[in-house]
Amino acid sequence: MTKQANTWAGKFGDEYVLRNTYNIHELEEFFQKLLGVSRSEMFLDFIGNISREAKILEVGCNIGNQLLMLQSLGFTNLTGIEINPNALKTAKERIPKATLVQGSATQMPFQDNEFDLVFTSGVLIHIAEEDLKKAVKEIHRCAKTYILGYEYFAPQRLEVTYRGNEDMLWKEDFAARYLTSFPDLSMVKEKKYKYLENENIDQMFLLSK
Repeated sequence: MTKQANTWAGKFGDEYVLRNTYNIHELEEFFQKLLGVSRSEMFLDFIGNISREAKILEVGCNIGNQLLMLQSLGFTNLTGIEINPNALKTAKERIPKATLVQGSATQMPFQDNEFDLVFTSGVLIHIAEEDLKKAVKEIHRCAKTYILGYEYFAPQRLEVTYRGNEDMLWKEDFAARYLTSFPDLSMVKEKKYKYLENENIDQMFLLSK
């Protein structure tokens, strides 16, 4: 595995879990305080019209915060893949009805076009360039209709020191990366969310295949 994959699969990833364990109510409050909009409002804005039986995959699901939110919104056919075994164990306990597997975004054990929607939330930002090309290719391969992303935004790729570590976080225009990499994708919807307390920006986008 790469440096980033090894780091997230080990103690560093375990510590991330301890910092980012939210129930649905806490997750709503976190986003409301951060951006002035709740997480459920964001999901409904982008995929509220998608069938609740749609087959959905989250790449890098961690302990399942986002899948729990989707489940609360009525989505019933949920799958997650996660590299950290302890995070995955917790996710299985929290969302017993979901299909959850251990694995990497760069080599996923799924069929071509298997999922109606494939999404990431704060995952692509932690993947180095060489592996990022593989990850977006895998996401594109597994997505039948839609790709949804929610990631840190910058107009150009920009490395940011992450909790004192180098080579662990990058911002960029991830929607543009998909669109330039895969000619069969088109933009359905995009929004940029400025943080309430600083100048950071998050980007959410929905692409159609």
